[in-house]
Formats: sequence, C-alpha cells, structure tokens
Amino acid sequence: GDDAQDVPNSEVLSVSDTENSAQENTNGDFAGQSPDPLITITNERDALKDQLLRALAETENMRRRSEREADTARKYGHTQFARDLVGAIDNLARALASAPEDKSSLDESVQSLLTGIELSWTEIQSVIQKHGVRQINPLGEKFDYNFHQAMFEVPTTDQPPGMVLEVVQHGYALHDRLLRPAMVGVSKAADTTESAPVEKE
Repeated sequence: GDDAQDVPNSEVLSVSDTENSAQENTNGDFAGQSPDPLITITNERDALKDQLLRALAETENMRRRSEREADTARKYGHTQFARDLVGAIDNLARALASAPEDKSSLDESVQSLLTGIELSWTEIQSVIQKHGVRQINPLGEKFDYNFHQAMFEVPTTDQPPGMVLEVVQHGYALHDRLLRPAMVGVSKAADTTESAPVEKE
C-alpha cells in the first residue's frame, strides 16, 4: 500500500517541476530576446525624418523673416531722414508761394533765380515720390485719425460730419507710415435745435 501512495506523489512532483522549468525557460527567452531590428531602424528613421522636417521648417521661417526684415529696411530705413527733409521741402514751397505770379516786372537775375527754384522743387517732388514719400492733402476727404490731426471743428449742414473742410498744413507719409499728420479743420453737425416760438393762447 505504501508503494501505491508514493507513485502518484512522485508523478505530481514531476509535473510540477516540469511546469516550473518550462516557465523559467519561457521567461528566460523573453527576457533575453533582443527587439526586432526592423522596428528599431524604423523608429530611428521616423525620429530623423521628424528632426529633418523641423529643421527645414525653421530654415524656411528664418528665410521668410530675413526677407521681411530686408523689405522693411528697404522701405522704411530712411524714415528719419524723410521726416527731417519734409520740413525743408515746406520752406521751399513757402518761398515759391511768396513769389508773384507775374514775374515780368522782376529783375532778370531774380527771374532766373525763381526759375531755378521751381525746377529744383519739381525735381525734389519727383525724387521723394520715387522713394515712397507722398504728400497728404485731404481736402474734401473723410477725416482719418491715422493721417490727420483735427485742429478745429466747423459746424455745417452742407457736409456730413467728419469731413475735412480745410487743410491748415498738409502732411507727409512714407509708404503707409506717417511722417507728419495733416493739420485740418473737420466738419461737425450744425446745432439746429433752435427754440420754437411759444404760441400764446
């Protein structure tokens, strides 16, 4: 009877040992197995591709930024010079405006001087326009606070409110940047609320 009991016990131990051994072997295989080389290479390729795309995007952004900065420098690099110049241009314009329309009574040398100033004035106007400087003379236009400075208001019923009725001093702009605002008088609605006569009963 003792031998019969020993056999099943030995069989159970044998099966248990076999399972433990198989589990150890399985764990050992997974633990020691290296990752698939194709997956590793693919991951590295994707990472490098991502880095390349980022580098290309950054390079393109830098190129566009450089182009914008160069364009801004070309357009607005002479802003301060232009701002200083318009004052001298106005003085020249005032000198021409003070000359009489009929120059025949003037001395010949004075006539020649005025002719030279007029030619210089015409050339200066052409040059400043070539370099993006334009005169702001908004008579009859709608008031624009970006380019005009209101000096006074004019009550009127002939024009809608907010129209430039008088230009005290014209302004200048460099492309779309203001150099000096135009000093203007602006229309406003006339006060028509006059007290009506009260009828006496």
